[in-house]
Amino acid sequence: MRLMQFTLAAVALSALAACGGGDTEDRLDIADPKVRFVDASQISPNVTLFREEVAQSDASNVGYTYASRYFDVSPGTATWSIRPTAATTTKLAELSFDAKRGDRNTIVALPGSAGLDALLIGDPYNKSLTSNNSRVRVLNAAINADNVDVYLTPPAADINTRGPDFSGVQFKQSVPGSGADSTQFSGGSYQLRMTVAGSKTVIFNAPVSVPNNGDWLLVAIPNSLVGTLVPNDVKVLLVQGNDTDNGTTSEITNTP
Repeated sequence: MRLMQFTLAAVALSALAACGGGDTEDRLDIADPKVRFVDASQISPNVTLFREEVAQSDASNVGYTYASRYFDVSPGTATWSIRPTAATTTKLAELSFDAKRGDRNTIVALPGSAGLDALLIGDPYNKSLTSNNSRVRVLNAAINADNVDVYLTPPAADINTRGPDFSGVQFKQSVPGSGADSTQFSGGSYQLRMTVAGSKTVIFNAPVSVPNNGDWLLVAIPNSLVGTLVPNDVKVLLVQGNDTDNGTTSEITNTP
């Protein structure tokens, strides 16, 4: 039975390699678990991510809008903490989770009532072996924004005649939530729009190009940190996790 499983896995790996799939082992749930870190806290100093008492070199002394690459970790339950770089024993926030093979996990630093909160987004990455679709998820990290609806539509689509693709995203919440798969979109040109939840009044609007086999986390953040924050004045931090630009971030600005 084990020999048959290895044989089937080898066949699938060979087939996906032939068509350029670099995440095959994740799709087959045989890869080591992956973790990445995103700093979406507008008010925190530079920080370092720790697994138990070990600082993670991929997320060391990093600041606001930084996103690490996904890095491999050993399977199992561990406590992760976010600490000031200069004070390695002080924990600003922490969480524990069970890292499972084939899963992709994102730890996000967010502004909290006591200074800093940590959010886990666990993605089981249940993607078909033959799919070229991109996987998209939304996170509301904008302390100045209401709950938002998010539309990712063909450029000419009228949002007044359709529902949102991501509904009622609350502050410090991801949609889909942790433990659920990201929403899949085919590669192509799209219009990214946000409205206050339940409204069709657009507060953010920008064209985007979704690649094949992308892995996107769209993070709503304040448009500016200078002076008084303007309600619902936001931009989007695009965190990409696909193989070609793993770990890169870019800011998408509002183009009303």
